[in-house]
Amino acid sequence: MGTERNNLLWNESLIQRYDLAGPRYTSYPTALSFTEDFTVSDLETAATESRQSDRPLSLYIHIPFCAHLCYYCACNKIVTKKREKAAPYLERLYREIEMKAQLFGGTERQSLQLHWGGGTPTFISHDEMRELMGVLHQNFNLATDDSGDHSIEIDPRECGPDTLAVLREIGFNRISLGVQDFNPKVQKAVNRIQPYEMVANRLEEARKLGFRSINMDLIYGLPHQTRESFRETLDQVIALLPDRLSVFNYAHLPDRFMPQQRIRQEDLPSPAEKLDILQDAINRLLEAGYVYIGMDHFARPDDSLAIAQRNGELHRNFQGYTTHGHCDLIGMGVSSIGQTEKAYFQNHHDQAAWELEVDFNRHPLKKGYTMTPEDELRRWVIMALICHFTVDKNLFRETWGESFDTHFADCRESLNTMEADGLLQDTPDRLDVRPPGRILIRAICQLFDAHQQAQSQRFSKII
Repeated sequence: MGTERNNLLWNESLIQRYDLAGPRYTSYPTALSFTEDFTVSDLETAATESRQSDRPLSLYIHIPFCAHLCYYCACNKIVTKKREKAAPYLERLYREIEMKAQLFGGTERQSLQLHWGGGTPTFISHDEMRELMGVLHQNFNLATDDSGDHSIEIDPRECGPDTLAVLREIGFNRISLGVQDFNPKVQKAVNRIQPYEMVANRLEEARKLGFRSINMDLIYGLPHQTRESFRETLDQVIALLPDRLSVFNYAHLPDRFMPQQRIRQEDLPSPAEKLDILQDAINRLLEAGYVYIGMDHFARPDDSLAIAQRNGELHRNFQGYTTHGHCDLIGMGVSSIGQTEKAYFQNHHDQAAWELEVDFNRHPLKKGYTMTPEDELRRWVIMALICHFTVDKNLFRETWGESFDTHFADCRESLNTMEADGLLQDTPDRLDVRPPGRILIRAICQLFDAHQQAQSQRFSKII
């Protein structure tokens, strides 16, 4: 297939034509299709099917607290300086963990993956971290350090001298550091001051402690970013050699996310400058030896994500690209999402509503979705494209019992257009994404999305 650099070609005219609003496809259908018609009875049915399948588990824990407000953030969070607020939340979280474990047979099945997200998971004290991990061990059969992926999101500002040592002690072996940008002017504009030295020290310590994978998150399109300033950030990041990198697009939606109202529109890079920043980022990372996994994600060639993609085993779910797509996902905590083979289910976003349900020993379910056979078929296609940039039409026929071209005959005109534009190569045996189409994979996936048309205004632009 040639060098990695040649597998991702930049075509600005195509980007401008196809850079429309669209989903990130951490699921299909997306969370916008979830409805309150999905009841606790549906959740119990999904859990029964999950137990009968004996698939391994992946666990997600949402800790919503943040001590600082980052103006760009669109996460479900609670900003407070009062650390004591975590204790009553955790007590309820323990109850939900017990309920979900009983429902899904937590001690009878191995949990291969664990992730704490937020918010800022390291907002809680070291003793609370130990206690939470102890409750998880009591209720779930967590994999060992050698066989399991136990990851946590780290705000370098909320990481004390002993925090990483405590996290390693209780079983975490992967961390994700939120960097966003190292430029002081940009950091001030988004209210996230964290010098390069702080991040470098955290990373160095994590390596000494034996964390086997370190991810860094960057954001392009932030206020005061320029092509030159972001190049400097990239050079600093590459010098630190993280195992994985995510380079996210900042979507300025102040009407939907109030913190973004503190960011001035006039301080944002122009659309042309933003494209230049992204192009530089992609080229620089590929030159540095990173593999383009898809969308915003890059990994070193020896990272498990890159290996899984080469082996045709990469998956995608609400935790992003993953090597654990064969697991059923159980989300616990406010707003968290779970997924089985045939269902999605999400907790209440509102903390008070989540608390009330847990206080009455009820599952804090807000909404969900049960897959139809057609949904499963379309998910299969979308996940093949977004993870591996190809659909094997013969395997499609073996799996679903019909012709790919016949089933998606209504997409023929759009497929022909994308093929003529150089995004795709469509043959009787395969549908392959060509190099210029990889950066626009979300637009290609939308061709096979039966739910997306009425929801496009709810999504950010692709680039």
